Amino acid sequence: MTLNVWGYLSEYEKERDDILNAVDTVFSSGTLVLGPSVAAFEQEFAAYHGVPHCVGVDNGTNAIVLGLRALGVGPGDEVVTVSNTAAPTVVAIDAVGATPVFVDVDPDTYLMDVAQVDAALTARTRCLLPVHLYGQCVDLAPLEAVAARHGLPILEDCAQAHGARQHGRIAGSTGLAAAFSFYPTKVLGAYGDGGAVLTTDAETDAALRRLRYYGMERQYHVTSTPGYNSRLDAVQAEILRRKLTRLDDYVAGRRAIADRYAEALADTDVVVPVTAPGNEHVYYVYVVRHPRRDKIIEAMQAHDVALNVSYRWPVHTQTGFAHLGVRPGALPVTEALADEIFSLPMFPSLAVDEQERFIDTFKTVLARI
Repeated sequence: MTLNVWGYLSEYEKERDDILNAVDTVFSSGTLVLGPSVAAFEQEFAAYHGVPHCVGVDNGTNAIVLGLRALGVGPGDEVVTVSNTAAPTVVAIDAVGATPVFVDVDPDTYLMDVAQVDAALTARTRCLLPVHLYGQCVDLAPLEAVAARHGLPILEDCAQAHGARQHGRIAGSTGLAAAFSFYPTKVLGAYGDGGAVLTTDAETDAALRRLRYYGMERQYHVTSTPGYNSRLDAVQAEILRRKLTRLDDYVAGRRAIADRYAEALADTDVVVPVTAPGNEHVYYVYVVRHPRRDKIIEAMQAHDVALNVSYRWPVHTQTGFAHLGVRPGALPVTEALADEIFSLPMFPSLAVDEQERFIDTFKTVLARI
């Protein structure tokens, strides 16, 4: 069987007419930059999350960059986050001149160990940046308590958690701001790059709108600290409007696949995902753990099945971040996970027969490793 961990083409086959209609809607509108499609998506995405403000931007990385800048984070500041994340989380912190300070992750959920945050704070800490990794939320209530005690804003990284909930609260509605990516593989994915920042605060919203548009409040007049050209493309916004109406269906499809995997692998030595109490997981990726990870991946490649690793190299171990000076062994759980975690195919358009063929092949490989 030929199978990858992502499913763009099969989704496009099902949604092609609606996607092409979205493109035609924008091309026929006479407004190709910002305009009604972007404004409508911003309103609808904010309403879905129960927050008053959404600012569409060009990608998820810049959503974090602009979010940090709008919260006043800059050179000399520190941002507490994790190393078990996609590099863009930390690239964004570096881009505003701040320093990431890493805490380790929980060995069961692979999410920020909130109990370690207090010890990581210094006089230079300016922001807490939890990453809702793989499709479920960091334990937010105790993190909110830390933030309140120290007067710190929370910027949620929700790139992998569209639609996830914790004790009924949807990801992106807890912090002062929340950054989203709409990269094509996301739970809510565009057909190109895209991102957004949610916020509950009107002043932060205004700052974000200036920052995404050079620092301008009106055409050709920069009214604040110079910003960026970081606008959400109108075509992507219109596509995202259509797909937002199907987001809950996408999540339901992912959960059905996750349930099938968990049942099928219960009699193996593969460690399947653990959902934290109170969380409603959306399974952006279905991350499992096995001590012979690399042998399994190699064996599956012989069956034309490509399995992804999210992430093989923790950020603090990558040569591009050597300037941070984080020594090996500083984050023992994060480093141990990096040697064992990998992802099984997970996208809602993955047909049941494809799932079953994958499971049969995977279990055959496991029995031989």
